[in-house]
Amino acid sequence: MRLLYKVVITFMQAEYEMKVQVIRSQGRASRLFVNIPLPLAAALDFQAGERVRWQLLSRSDLRLVRLEAPTLAKTFKK
Repeated sequence: MRLLYKVVITFMQAEYEMKVQVIRSQGRASRLFVNIPLPLAAALDFQAGERVRWQLLSRSDLRLVRLEAPTLAKTFKK
């Protein structure tokens, strides 16, 4: 995990472009999904199952808020 973190910090982009995906299931309403790119998820230390909330700032701006941000890990010795 330490190596992945160093790689992400070194090569992390400031912006990511992605597409909104739709899932259509018979008998259910359509659902839209937005995926978080793996390098961004690793940099933010996202874990599967985390709860987040979208805040609508304007028609073109959304804010993703973590409901329970994890505590900072202890500093690793070199």
